[in-house]
Amino acid sequence: MNEEFGEKIAGEIVLSSEPGKTLRKWRQVFGVSQKELAGEMGISHSVVSDYEGGRRRSPTISTVRRVVCALMAIDERRGSPTISKYQVRDEGRAIVSMREFPVGITAGEFADMVDGEVMWGEHVMDRRVYGYTLLDSLKVITSLTSFDYLQIYGWSQERALIFMGVEYGRSPMVAIRAHPLKPGMVVYYRPKNVDDLAVRLAEIENIPLVVTDMDVDRMVKVLSKI
Repeated sequence: MNEEFGEKIAGEIVLSSEPGKTLRKWRQVFGVSQKELAGEMGISHSVVSDYEGGRRRSPTISTVRRVVCALMAIDERRGSPTISKYQVRDEGRAIVSMREFPVGITAGEFADMVDGEVMWGEHVMDRRVYGYTLLDSLKVITSLTSFDYLQIYGWSQERALIFMGVEYGRSPMVAIRAHPLKPGMVVYYRPKNVDDLAVRLAEIENIPLVVTDMDVDRMVKVLSKI
């Protein structure tokens, strides 16, 4: 659970339009001073100040990882008051499986790997995705808050969101339409049918929409080889 919480914080910082301000927000949420954070990371206090003030280029993913690990290490030594308060609730595991790829692959290659049928977006299947998140569609709707929603994007929004438990495909695409973050592609696992509205929303958002019948365990195994 701590790892999931850390991923969520890191994702928010990386995807923020002002990562320095978001980094500062989380430092303050944890009640950690710039000096204390710098000491935990083994860097100069001025480096933390420069990141937060926007005087340095946006922190790299590796730097963000170090920041998050440092904040959580400090909090754990204090008895984990912040981690306990902000941990994502495990209400039946909305996220079934999640992985970042060491290299990007095209949406077309991803669709081929999961024996997918393209419902919309043949002309944009050359876009690259850098990971996937396998989701229980109903539990995403019923258990994830807008704050929790960030975690499904991991380290990159350029990923495939795979929805299980889909009947007609309207709800996932409506949710994607309403949220500012957009995935690289959407995959429906064994839907009863794909509603015309779902296809239309995929077209509006310019997001490839794919349907697969591949067994979930096999799909996760195949994708783990990337």
